[in-house]
Amino acid sequence: MDAGKAARLERIGTGGRHLIVPMDHGITMGPVKGLVDIESTIDGITAGGADAVLTQKGIASRVHPHKNGAGYIVHLNGSTTIGPDEEDKRLTGTVEDAIRAGADAVSFHINVGSEHEPDQITQLGDLTTEADRYGMPVLAMAYARGPGIDESDPEALGHAVRLAEELGADVIKTGYSGDAESFQHVVEATAKPVVIAGGSKGTDEETLEMVRGAMDAGAAGVSMGRSIFQHDDPEAITSAVSAVIHDDAPAVEALERAGLIAET
Repeated sequence: MDAGKAARLERIGTGGRHLIVPMDHGITMGPVKGLVDIESTIDGITAGGADAVLTQKGIASRVHPHKNGAGYIVHLNGSTTIGPDEEDKRLTGTVEDAIRAGADAVSFHINVGSEHEPDQITQLGDLTTEADRYGMPVLAMAYARGPGIDESDPEALGHAVRLAEELGADVIKTGYSGDAESFQHVVEATAKPVVIAGGSKGTDEETLEMVRGAMDAGAAGVSMGRSIFQHDDPEAITSAVSAVIHDDAPAVEALERAGLIAET
């Protein structure tokens, strides 16, 4: 790995572990809670210990003054919930666009198993080639999604993360299989660091137990959006997630340290 890519990877993580908060949902869902005043949200989550935040390129000028030294990732494809097919992610930028936006890394979403998989494979392969020319790390959001696919099946998730590595990704995000034992198979499917998506929003304790399970399985952290940026206290929940990822804290202890009451 060249020095530039290694340096940029350090900016989006701490000691090889990652707490990334994606906030590209405005293109997908519109100006939802937590994203209208995205400046305050970014201030809170980075103060709480997020290693990096992620948005589409057009939000860059609203990100930099508020990220408190955290890393910045620009996402390069997208779709909407009101369009004909949310799984049909289309390109929204280039690596050069991301560089001009001040990014430390780029990201790309691929739905492995969907009818759009062939185009997305080609696009991700092209993106990693372009990114490598600039020493730019690529976060691949590789999900197992398509007709007849169980999105939490560890075999399907393992295939998705391996595909991402084969195409040149540096960090790979995927869904959680539901428990540490099965997720270990996913982590072992690739030599690259694996981070989990946030999934459906549950209680704070459920969220932290999920993160704890992933870390116990060998994950490198999370790329967690709505469970953090739509929380009533984004700074506190970020601090709790950070305690699990970076301090190896148990879930309940992490909640207590962050000033959040463990829910029953």
